[in-house]
Amino acid sequence: MPITRAFTLPASATQLSLPNANAPLYLIFISSKHPDTGLPWCPDVRAAMPNVEAAFSAPDAPHLAIVEVGQKPEWKDTTNVFRTKWNVQAIPALVRYERKVDGAVGDVGRLVEGELLDQSRIEGFIA
Repeated sequence: MPITRAFTLPASATQLSLPNANAPLYLIFISSKHPDTGLPWCPDVRAAMPNVEAAFSAPDAPHLAIVEVGQKPEWKDTTNVFRTKWNVQAIPALVRYERKVDGAVGDVGRLVEGELLDQSRIEGFIA
């Protein structure tokens, strides 16, 4: 499956469009690129992304969408929409969304920060 690099979030997880009725959608919330370097400003994101991209590069891998949470001052703001509406309290955060029994789409699991440095853990999470 593809990796979508510029993903626009709807207002809430319940409005996410899944690839198909039974397939999960994975979102990874990462820091935005620093304007001077072109790299994510967060060192944890820079360390984790090679593992994440490797796990989602397999032909049979599920769909991954990348969501940038903003520059450091935006991210640190406690009213940041990703903190308040998407319950993302740490980055990087790899979150699995699925259609639940009641039909609503919701968060069913996540890996955050240092957990994303373990390639086998990522692969187990998306299997």
